[in-house]
Amino acid sequence: MAGRARAITLVGTPVLHRACQPVEEFGPALAELVDDMFASMYEAEGVGLAANQIGVDLRVFVYDCPDEDGERHKGAVVNPVLELPELEERRLDDSEEGCLSVPGPHTSVPRPDRATVHGFDVTGAAITVNGTGVLARCLQHETDHLEGRLYIDRLSTRARKKVLKEYEALRAEREADAAPH
Repeated sequence: MAGRARAITLVGTPVLHRACQPVEEFGPALAELVDDMFASMYEAEGVGLAANQIGVDLRVFVYDCPDEDGERHKGAVVNPVLELPELEERRLDDSEEGCLSVPGPHTSVPRPDRATVHGFDVTGAAITVNGTGVLARCLQHETDHLEGRLYIDRLSTRARKKVLKEYEALRAEREADAAPH
């Protein structure tokens, strides 16, 4: 597979907490970035990854996950615009969600069970991705990243504190395990 895995940016890093810049140039540099994003996502065992999760301030994400029927979908979306069902047609799915930038904890995050993203592929061609199941959640989660929002930002203050406490405990445990004995 092309691309090199890059380090995943963690919660608290400024690039994760602000809206990303639109992609204005489609070419080899963008294609290389997308290859690196796929390599990074696969190495971290994720199903989606936004550019700011590897420290790049651009509106692009990649995904490789199933829909509600178990059919796998893989791609990249540049300058995505998220479209959700109208309120009266919206059904919420409160499945658990996690994030490579908040490694470890997972918690229930209610999101619409369907989502559509309009944007461009790496060549600049217009694309539309319709998602159900995990794919719908992924499209919403990754678009949130590009707006500077993490899944924990959608939680109540109490739930957010609980997730961050679990994350910090796991991080401290990993650091202790990695320290020379």
